[in-house]
Amino acid sequence: MRNPQLNRHGELTHLITTEGIPRDILLHILDTAQTFVPLAQRDVKKVPLLRGKSVFNLFFENSTRTRTTFEIAATRLSADVFNLNINVSSAAKGETLLDTIANLSAMQADIFVVRHQASGAPYLIARHVAPDVHVINAGDGRHAHPTQALLDMYTIRHFKKDFANLRVAIVGDVLHSRVARSNIHALTTLGVAEVRAIGPLTLLPGGLEQMGVQTYTDMAAGLRDVDVIIMLRLQNERMRGALLPSSHEYFKHYGLTQKKLEFAKPDAIVMHPGPMNRGVEIESAVADGPQSVILNQVTFGIAVRMAVMSIVAGASN
Repeated sequence: MRNPQLNRHGELTHLITTEGIPRDILLHILDTAQTFVPLAQRDVKKVPLLRGKSVFNLFFENSTRTRTTFEIAATRLSADVFNLNINVSSAAKGETLLDTIANLSAMQADIFVVRHQASGAPYLIARHVAPDVHVINAGDGRHAHPTQALLDMYTIRHFKKDFANLRVAIVGDVLHSRVARSNIHALTTLGVAEVRAIGPLTLLPGGLEQMGVQTYTDMAAGLRDVDVIIMLRLQNERMRGALLPSSHEYFKHYGLTQKKLEFAKPDAIVMHPGPMNRGVEIESAVADGPQSVILNQVTFGIAVRMAVMSIVAGASN
């Protein structure tokens, strides 16, 4: 069965998930992003690759960082950008998701950037748009957040140069994290030596071993000799029931402190998809310390999202 994200020529036409995307396409996205990074230093931070194209940001779920970076990315590609507050407009009046998309498509939309609380919503949209319309998933439920994973991959390659010999630890609420899933698929496709998931048993989903991930419930063991640490936010809004005794207890065992960071390699980098909960999953001394590359992730995210939009629209060819 053909990957629904690829056209019949094997080219990326939608970005719904990192799962199943070939390694050469992942690397093409990272290489294309690298050409856009220097743009931020120019007086005029624009290229004409998407001039005349319309990008619709459809955020059915709140996000400041992701929405803003997509808007900046599209603007820097010279696209016309439209931000729609769906939850207080058509959806609030009872219009179905596909009816909303059909109406916006009639307004000559070229790219839909979709964030939705329901897993699978961007895939559903991609199945119902015309062949010349492209869908980019900006996060759906607990399923996927592919552009976050790609900017994470860019950040890792920027600081570590190569994926082959790396040990990467993903720490925290893996159970509810779409970022964790997307990162695991990308990391394994790119050929890292070892992917680890660290957290309490209540926050580690089943099936991680089948995905090639080693699981740890002890921070000292899990962080030992790792090159990259990706911290995750506790997704309290997605939790059902009492999965943790308290945030204080969680920080004691799984919060990244300077002392726990010493178990990793001396040159290990610390990442976080944001927003951070200081004093819950990470202490300020680490978040603001010399091994933190968290703000670099945000900067690189603009270039990565520019790369994805230019590639799916065919503008990079």
